[in-house]
Amino acid sequence: MTTANKLTVSRLLIIPVMLIVIYLDALKQTTSLFGLTVGQLLFAFLFVLASLTDLLDGYIARKYNQITTFGKFLDPIADKVLVFIALLHLMVLAPERVPLWAVMVVIIREFVVTGVRLIAVDQGAVIAASSLGKIKTATTMLALILMLFNDFGLKPWIANVIFYIAAFFTLLSGLDYVLKNKKIIFENM
Repeated sequence: MTTANKLTVSRLLIIPVMLIVIYLDALKQTTSLFGLTVGQLLFAFLFVLASLTDLLDGYIARKYNQITTFGKFLDPIADKVLVFIALLHLMVLAPERVPLWAVMVVIIREFVVTGVRLIAVDQGAVIAASSLGKIKTATTMLALILMLFNDFGLKPWIANVIFYIAAFFTLLSGLDYVLKNKKIIFENM
């Protein structure tokens, strides 16, 4: 197994640990850091660690020519599951900040994009990530990290604005993805 794939697998293994730490009663006492419980703080740190493995595995895969079919398949799944877990956790903690409709926009967009990619792969085409998709990812990760760390003591509106910018780019990049690949989609109807 390549180093890049080991990092992807490690990201998947971190996710269940994230879930465990927020449910353990022993970790529910509040800390002096950002008003978070021990479990919430561990969840946030694990989210950042897992996010860093995503950056690192992509860099290693490209730099050292470790791009594999396994990695192409598993890396996007690990990314999506990581973001979904954080979004759902925040939606439960603060539904006024992370509403269900916004979480559904993210989930539906990811299913649509994954479906289009599967159709493209079946036709032997590879669809690269767009600049809109990269903006979506960057703003989503920034908003999630801010919110998971209880805004780092900043005004909550900052993370809220970034979150809604992320939701906007999630929707826009999804529409862009479908429109740019409508030929692939309609050829398979």
